[in-house]
Amino acid sequence: MSEKEHRQANAKAAAKTRADSASSGTQRAQGERVTLAEYIESLLVTVVLALFGTSFVVQAFKIPSPSMERTLLVGDHLLVNKFLFGGRGAWYDKFLPYRAIRRGDIIVFRFPYQDHPHYVKRVIGLPGDRVKIADQQVYVNEKLLSEPYVVHDPGAPYDIFADNFPPPKGHLLPHNLEPEWAGELRGFMLGDELVVPPDHYFVMGDNRDRSWDSRYWGFVDRDAIMGRPMVIYWSIEADSSEYAPSASFWSRLADIFDTLMHLPTRTRWNRMLRLVH
Repeated sequence: MSEKEHRQANAKAAAKTRADSASSGTQRAQGERVTLAEYIESLLVTVVLALFGTSFVVQAFKIPSPSMERTLLVGDHLLVNKFLFGGRGAWYDKFLPYRAIRRGDIIVFRFPYQDHPHYVKRVIGLPGDRVKIADQQVYVNEKLLSEPYVVHDPGAPYDIFADNFPPPKGHLLPHNLEPEWAGELRGFMLGDELVVPPDHYFVMGDNRDRSWDSRYWGFVDRDAIMGRPMVIYWSIEADSSEYAPSASFWSRLADIFDTLMHLPTRTRWNRMLRLVH
């Protein structure tokens, strides 16, 4: 091969190398764009599914007060089934895993006053039921209700509604009633019983002497019910003051830091993954 032919061969080889390099660079750039697009798409799908899940299927909720003790303790963190009570009487409801709200169900709902925070209580009276309390015993439709979950606190301050409800005509009402309920309460009375109106529920806490419930602020609207707690996914030793709305930002931050520092010892391991009923 002559020197001229040798130079031509080298030039062709160099040109091919540059072309291959440019092609490889283009393919890498296209691959990077595809990878980025796939990542963004996966992220968007994850966000959409998370939003769908928390909106329609399940949502986390924590217990901030002792009103449901011993069933639920302050510091219990729950997963709430928002799908279970989704039926509204449509023809297709029978094909879905819906069911009606039952007496004895624990429910999470939006409180009817005070900017509608979320509360958790147990259903005692269904629409149309007649409810009364006599000597701390609950009667529904003139039948004594079996309540093995209820606890009474002998050290709780005296409250007439803890022993007897609704109040007889002429009796003074407790000071801790919601003002609107104080004006409406007697309108729902029939004799010595309280009648639950349509599409509403009468609820109470299991810690009966330390629960602010339907006795003091009225009924729960069906549309305000979010769902039913399924399981305690985490539980930590806590005090209701840590969840108080009046707590400052810095006190809450200090509580979070303290929790993280003592996480293994403050966690109630025996309550993890416990079913709620």
